[in-house]
Amino acid sequence: MKKTFTLITVLTLLTLSIIAQPFDPEKRLNELGIELMTPTKPMANYVKAVRTGNLIFLSGHGPSKADGSLITGKVGRDLTTEQGAAAARQTAISLLSTLKGELGDLSKVRRVVKVLGMVNCTETYTDQPKVMNGFSDLMVQVFGDKGKHARSAVGMYALPSNMAIEIEMIVEVE
Repeated sequence: MKKTFTLITVLTLLTLSIIAQPFDPEKRLNELGIELMTPTKPMANYVKAVRTGNLIFLSGHGPSKADGSLITGKVGRDLTTEQGAAAARQTAISLLSTLKGELGDLSKVRRVVKVLGMVNCTETYTDQPKVMNGFSDLMVQVFGDKGKHARSAVGMYALPSNMAIEIEMIVEVE
């Protein structure tokens, strides 16, 4: 009985120490092989992020690649749902790049609160939520439960520069 109690105690303490470890989003990005970019400049007279209190509102970002180009085209005509999801994932990387530029350290994120995804698609395309999963899945991979968010996914007739997707995000920070 004493050995069983000791084994259970050790396993419980080990489990609690693993749970108590802080989730490190920058380490997760590294493990996923994701390198953040230098944030892009605004395309017009606005800023990429506004902080008020403990919330950061991030302006709409598109699927910018490291070379500055965008993933373009309409989902349902030029891009498949899977390619649209990859564009949403790339947009997530762009948003995280801007967020890191604002915060200096992504571990200051308490929660991804709300996301609006606008998918450039044909008028008959209806799988916008599947496209947005490319974004949402990465947020959960990077932030764990803190990455789970409220979300809207809508279709758009056109987006600036014909980009495949545009995403806005609200994040709670320390």
